[in-house]
Amino acid sequence: PEQMKMFLTRIGFGAKAVVTGDVSQIDLPKTQLSGLVDAERVLKRVKGIATTRFTSADVVRHPLVARIVDAYDGARKRAGAA
Repeated sequence: PEQMKMFLTRIGFGAKAVVTGDVSQIDLPKTQLSGLVDAERVLKRVKGIATTRFTSADVVRHPLVARIVDAYDGARKRAGAA
């Protein structure tokens, strides 16, 4: 989170910043908070900041990739419900 904050607090006048990431591909230890996840949570109500969440419907690669994403999402949801 500190590195994300460091980056975001250095935006200058007239600048635009785009942060991209995939929260399903974070490889940090479970005990370590992701800067991407933290920034989305902390900044969600800040005027001038927008976020977009994509789904498997937004996958522009091979159609099989969208089905793979759906399968992993389903498995994650089932594991969370168990």
